[in-house]
Parts: sequence; C-alpha cells; structure tokens
Amino acid sequence: MMQSNLFEPLVLAHGQPMKNRFMLAPLTNQQSAPDGSATRFDVEWVERCAQGGYGLVQTCAATVQSTGRAFKGQLGIHSDTQLEGLKRMATVIRAGGALSGVQLHHAGHRAQPALGGVPAPASEDAVAGLRAMNIDQIVEIRDDFIRAARRAQQAGFDGVAVHGAFGFVVSEFLSPTLNRRQDRYGGSLENRSRFLFEILDGIRQACKPDFQIGLRLSVERYGLRVEELRDVVAAAFQQSKIDYLDLALWDSKQVVMDGPFAGRSMLSVFANLARGQARLGVAGKIRSARRALEVLEEGADFVLIGRAAILNSDFPNRVRQTPDFRAPELPVHADYLRQEGLSPPFINYMRTAWDGFVI
Repeated sequence: MMQSNLFEPLVLAHGQPMKNRFMLAPLTNQQSAPDGSATRFDVEWVERCAQGGYGLVQTCAATVQSTGRAFKGQLGIHSDTQLEGLKRMATVIRAGGALSGVQLHHAGHRAQPALGGVPAPASEDAVAGLRAMNIDQIVEIRDDFIRAARRAQQAGFDGVAVHGAFGFVVSEFLSPTLNRRQDRYGGSLENRSRFLFEILDGIRQACKPDFQIGLRLSVERYGLRVEELRDVVAAAFQQSKIDYLDLALWDSKQVVMDGPFAGRSMLSVFANLARGQARLGVAGKIRSARRALEVLEEGADFVLIGRAAILNSDFPNRVRQTPDFRAPELPVHADYLRQEGLSPPFINYMRTAWDGFVI
C-alpha cells in the first residue's frame, strides 16, 4: 500500500466525506472554563489541528450533564450557555478544512464529586456506598445525550461521537461485571446494549439527515468481553446505527489474550465484520507514517491520532511532506509542547496524568 492511500477521501454514510484517513482522537486537555464553556485555549487547539491536515477533528470528551464530569476543566455541552464557545470551535475547524465532531460523554460511576460530579452507577456498589440508577435516571441521561447532539448540530458541528469506552456510563452498561441489573437495561447482552442503541437511535431521529454519528469503544478492563463487544459492533454496523467506529486500543498491535479470539489481533476481530456503509477507525500508539499505513493494510478505514497529535498537531501534514515521518520519542520538554501550541493547562495535564510524557 502506498502513502497516497492515507490521503484518499473516505466517504461516510451521512454528510461530507473525510478528505483523508486521519481523524484527531478526542484528547482530554483540562483547559475549559469551570462551567464547561470553551476557552480560547479550546478554540486555538482545534483550529491548529484542523489546519494541521486532519480529515475530521473531534473535541475532547464533553459532558452531557453537569453532574457527569470526570475531569477538571472538562468541556461541556449540557447547557445552551455553552453554545457560543462551541460555535467558535466548529467555525475554526470548518475554516481549517476538516469535518468536526463533539465527543459526548458522561462519567457514570466514575463521576468525580470533587468536581461537582454525581456518580451514576448501573448497579449498586456497597463498598463505595453507591445506589444504582433507577429507570427515570437512566432515561434522563439517555435523553441528555440526545439533547447534547442537537446542541452540537446547532453549534455547527458535522456530527458527534458517543463515548462508550473506559468504564464510563455507556461502557459500564455494556459490562456484565459493572451492570448487574435485572430490568430491561441489564442481564442479556441485548438488554445491556439497549442504553447505547437508544442513544444512537435517538440522535439519528433528532438530528438532520446528514448529521454524522460515531461511537468510541474500548475492549480492555471493566469486565468487558471482546466477543460481546464484537456482537454489539456487528449489530451497529448491520443496522446502520453509526457512521464510524473508533476502536480505542492502548496499542493498535495488541493481541487478544483469552476467550474465543485468543491469539488474534484485536483489530482483526473487528475488521472482519461486515460494515455496510459504516467505517472502522483504530487508535493506539500510531506515531509514524509507517504504522498508519500498516493499520489500513490490516483492515481499518482510517486512523485516530492521539499522543502523536499532542506532539505534532500537524501530524497529517508532516506525513504528507515526509513519507517516513515519525513523532518525537518521549519524554519531551514542556518548552517543546508550548512551541507545538499546547496551553499551560494542557501541558500540566500531560505532566501530572501521563508518566513519562513531560520531562
């Protein structure tokens, strides 16, 4: 496969195509205002990335409820008061030549009380003293995901991506370990995936026909089972519920360690599914042009760039200019990150939350 394949357009089921095969991963940066409003740092960051050549630029995880916060300085999309900043973000992304998306997020049982979050677990946790959500609370969160998507549309974004990874609320409902409910949202895989599919279906019904819907899933930890998530993705593909899947792996080369797919690459487990018009993207230590090409050769339609984007916000443009380009090795100095356009809060987050990233 030639490098030019990375720069071929990618048609999506709804809306405009991605101009190439690079998507900016949703990156936590802790630089929004205390009320969740976008700051100039948020606007400048996505503007820089859009100008850096990505086909689609996603925001960081944005809260669909004020009580669903997981991070300090987290972006919000739970209130109309946040529309002004969101509109600025959508505008600069479009001006930079990229499609735009908001990642919709609720922390579920991982919501942080110190930040105003209220843990919302699928099941009771006697150790933590948490009571399971009742049906009304589940429906409220579901509807707030849908309302947030309509808000993203109002702000001018091309679409949204539902955060279903890392043990947050959607991922929690999918997990047979974290979700021990006995009602229509628990038990069988069909019931445990109901919450996710009601969100996706609700967004499709509430938003305009060309609005794009993505889904981020992870397969590690939190009791998640690869074989079950494969079935969930198969249903989402077959029923045309999503435009693209963002498969969030810690390493795009990782191998399934146990279960019916043991010994196979994680990517191959999902790449072999019939996709219909949906597209498959993969994140996980993709830091070079060579690895990006390999991921496409292994069956993905596009790549998501995370840590390499923090190191080089113009990663796609650099790959186009230098076919053997590779992001710098870690750790790096804070001065380097400042030169690459990271704000002081973003740099502080990378220093304190990611061991070995900042010298």
